Amino acid sequence: MNFDYDESQLLFRASVERFLDGSDIATRKAQRANPGGIDRARWQAMAALGLTAMALDEDRGGLGSSLIDLVAVGESFGQRISSDNWLENAVLPLALAGKALREGDPVIEALASGEAVAALAVFEPEGRHVTTPRSTTARQNASGYTLSGDKTFVLGGMAADWLLVSAVLDGEPALFAIATDAPGVFRRGYQVIDGNIAAEVQLRGCEVVRDARLDIAWAAVEQVLSTARLVAAAEMTGLAQRLFDDTLAYVRQREQFGQPIGRFQAIQHRMVDCYALVDQAKSALIAAVTSADAAAIAGMKAIVAEAALQIGREAVQLHGGMGTTDELEIGHAHKRVLLLSQWLGDPASGLDSYAPKALRVAA
Repeated sequence: MNFDYDESQLLFRASVERFLDGSDIATRKAQRANPGGIDRARWQAMAALGLTAMALDEDRGGLGSSLIDLVAVGESFGQRISSDNWLENAVLPLALAGKALREGDPVIEALASGEAVAALAVFEPEGRHVTTPRSTTARQNASGYTLSGDKTFVLGGMAADWLLVSAVLDGEPALFAIATDAPGVFRRGYQVIDGNIAAEVQLRGCEVVRDARLDIAWAAVEQVLSTARLVAAAEMTGLAQRLFDDTLAYVRQREQFGQPIGRFQAIQHRMVDCYALVDQAKSALIAAVTSADAAAIAGMKAIVAEAALQIGREAVQLHGGMGTTDELEIGHAHKRVLLLSQWLGDPASGLDSYAPKALRVAA
């Protein structure tokens, strides 16, 4: 089977990489200084390239990109250590909205064109990695619904114009699109490890119209979350490759005792281990793309995360103390891996999800 990207994927990926080539340290810091951590002008430039509409079906005005298309671009975002919230505020919300809102809906058009930004609010303070709602509730009223509860770790939540909020309605999970300026919505921003601005969201008797409930089954929501895990793993794979490449270049030129430290056998062994981990991450990613199975994707994300985290630790060690700083690219890359490894499930919860499938296969 051929696992190489085809010509159209390579051409689109090349255009994405040209767009991302300016993602240096100064650019990232400038981006994060914008309100909510998102540069709106750059976001619209990203939309003009088609990036915000990749996960949207063609009949809804999107690109209708396949899983392998998303993986190819995700790797590029990782290799360039981009601070654009493409995955968390474009791919994931548009995939959900596209399945739930009617064709021509102004919310879809605004999100796809980059005029508006959406964020997903599914995590709750007591739920950690659980994506189904527990304490956030919705109840029907005369004109629609009233929502109450707390959400945490809402990436891009302070820049968002719309929140996609999960809540328990009549004992079942449901998803609602809520404008961030709606009465009863309160947000508090905080910076997470990669510089991203996340939000704590409080809903206090937030009243929304009946159409605010998205027409999507929860099984379809879980399927979109699985796709997001796959793209997160692709980005981590790109980050792992970048960490390895930068560290390899460093050990070849950093001298100690009159010669490059890369000539020392102990360093060579560590770099070989990292090379194998990069290859392992890529192989796991390919296997998950071809299976498209939710449990396999959860397990694969855990494997990729552990590999990328180990490469990041080695990169920091081999660069010395400066490897943890914001003055080196590897510091930014490792911090992004740390965030993605915990988003939509950490390695332990990912392996827990995969374990039943592995046991069935073994039996």
